[in-house]
Amino acid sequence: MTARRLAFIYPGQGSQHVGMAHDLYRDSDEMRHFLHESELSLGWQLTKIMFEGPEDELKLTSNAQPALIMHEMAVTKALENRGCKPAIVAGHSVGEYAALAAAKVLDYAHALWLIHTRGRLMARAGEVAPGGMAAVLGLDDDEVARCCREAGGTVVVANYNSPGQVVISGDKESLEKATELCKNAGAKRCLPLAVSGAFHSPLVREANETLAENINKTLFRDAEIPVVTNYDGEAHTSGETIRDNVLLQMESSVQWTRTMKAIEAFGVDAILEVGPGSVLGGLAKRIVPDIPVVQVGTMEQLRSFKC
Repeated sequence: MTARRLAFIYPGQGSQHVGMAHDLYRDSDEMRHFLHESELSLGWQLTKIMFEGPEDELKLTSNAQPALIMHEMAVTKALENRGCKPAIVAGHSVGEYAALAAAKVLDYAHALWLIHTRGRLMARAGEVAPGGMAAVLGLDDDEVARCCREAGGTVVVANYNSPGQVVISGDKESLEKATELCKNAGAKRCLPLAVSGAFHSPLVREANETLAENINKTLFRDAEIPVVTNYDGEAHTSGETIRDNVLLQMESSVQWTRTMKAIEAFGVDAILEVGPGSVLGGLAKRIVPDIPVVQVGTMEQLRSFKC
């Protein structure tokens, strides 16, 4: 039987939860070793926070981001060791670094180091330039962007998650104005997000510049399989092009709708959401409803999935 062409997609911040990866650690020597080695590289006991919380500590940007990539890559390694390899990959914001490791653009150790650095820088950015984010539901993308422009100040579209589901990001006053304009324009709902800053906006520019210094010191190989990047929602294999896009990622909009359309155009038989939660699977069902989506983040899901 011909192997299925699989897309692996990796969730970003917000998908973390207390107890994440605990069953993997408990039931698999392979993944216990992987998580332990990752933790040693970081230099602090992150698995304890992942497994036991408290939730307020896990959701800190500096903890949530490395926790996510550790979980996602542990599952990826387990899948690949069972013969389940992706034909194309993508990740949402933080998850893009897991995608880069899966495509062998980055060594996992380098990806983890960059995420560790990224998380600390983004947390600091939220302190230096306070802001927030809000989900806008039921309004056309262009209309949301227009509302952001009319609000003035610093507020932009941060995530094009799916048609009718967009996230905006900016300083608090401008964010409130843009939210009100979106409601007046016909948005069904506008929901503030529990985040520590205005991610994917100009308010993280200083953090992005510092991260860029670290990215430029890191080897980006040509990808073994295509990576669809957040910056443009297009598939790439050139390490140089991927680096250029990653350099812009933290401050730019996440083009997730385009990303899923690129995966559809590539021609896959199924999409695996690799890691905790099911947020991306829900978005995929709205954007590319004809492609089956499977969540693989727990030991039970891993054991039941057949390539």
